[in-house]
Amino acid sequence: MVVSGFSHTQELSADAVGKVLAQLGDFNVRRLVVTDQNAKVVYDSAKTDPILNQAALFPEIVLALEGNNVVYCAYEENAITSRGAMPLLYYGKLIGAVYLMEYDTSQGQLIAGLQNNILRISLVLEVVVVLFSLIFAATFSHRMRRILHSIHIIQDGNYSHKVRLKGHDEVAKLGAAFNSLTDRLQDSEGRRRQFVSDASHELKTPLASIKLLSDSILQNPMDEETIREFVSDIGSEADRLTRMSEKLLYLTKIDMKKEENAQERELADIGQTAQRVLRMIAPVAELNKIRLEDRSIPNCTILMMEDDLYQIIFNLVENGIKYNQPGGSLTVRMERTQEEICLFVEDTGVGIPEDALPYIFDRFYRVDKARSRQAGGSGLGLSIVHDMVLRNDGTIQVSRRAEGGTCFAVTFPAFDME
Repeated sequence: MVVSGFSHTQELSADAVGKVLAQLGDFNVRRLVVTDQNAKVVYDSAKTDPILNQAALFPEIVLALEGNNVVYCAYEENAITSRGAMPLLYYGKLIGAVYLMEYDTSQGQLIAGLQNNILRISLVLEVVVVLFSLIFAATFSHRMRRILHSIHIIQDGNYSHKVRLKGHDEVAKLGAAFNSLTDRLQDSEGRRRQFVSDASHELKTPLASIKLLSDSILQNPMDEETIREFVSDIGSEADRLTRMSEKLLYLTKIDMKKEENAQERELADIGQTAQRVLRMIAPVAELNKIRLEDRSIPNCTILMMEDDLYQIIFNLVENGIKYNQPGGSLTVRMERTQEEICLFVEDTGVGIPEDALPYIFDRFYRVDKARSRQAGGSGLGLSIVHDMVLRNDGTIQVSRRAEGGTCFAVTFPAFDME
């Protein structure tokens, strides 16, 4: 507005500037300075020490006389200082410059108050952050100490111990994972103890028989035929003990391979392996008057070690002969789909009670213990089959046949050689 007021002034003089400012009225600024084109002051509103008729070489005025509009604002000592300068032109010709300066303490005090408030809030926030950090660190440390304490308890063998941590953060998730691990450890320890107890019990029986028979030979006078009979019984018990030990060692190997999670595999034909098993066990079946029927189909290959496949089929066929009835039959048949190959081993034996089916693959489980011992069973064969099938990505199921007997169904993923 000041510049437009001087737009019709050809030359700047004290009288001309006074008339223009009188027409424009009060600008409500701390200082107003008007200079000519040579920076000579023709008007200065300062009440003390005005610089009339002197060169005003303020940086703003120098820049304005070069044709620039200059604005400068600074906050210093709780006050806002604003300075500005603009050139005065008369029909495009530079005739001077006008300089304005304002010193605002009220706005400065407002800014100073804001600074103090921000400083106080910052200090409060810093104190809160420090307190929160200390509380969080103490809480985190306490919860971690609880987990470490629980680990020491678990190391002492108390697998039933649980760590109780509330919340949904990472520490609580760690506690939940820890509890899950202790559950698995407790389950493994329970199975280990049960296994040791069952193994001790099963091994004790043939050892007790051997001890009893040997003591009878040593303590009682017997004829040669009776001694031979007792020695033969001792040999049978020793053979049963040997078979049981071998199966226990085999189960241990299976468990070790599970933990290592690594095993070699090769292409194996189920039909050829089944035929080899039937040829090998035919004398045993003939001795027990069991008729064998082979319904295997060719070109049914899977990916697993052939020794494992042979062991699976042999145990199932041997089990079907062992618990069959004189004059009965055992059938090995196969079915194939595009993705799977299923092997069925069916017998006409006494069958398995319905309530015993869920436990038939448990170690040392036997439906009829008296008959199992008589037949030389240890309760480990089907457990070995079950573990080997699962280790080779297969499934095994057992069911009662409507016409009597038992049917085992083993399924493996098919693997074509083409």
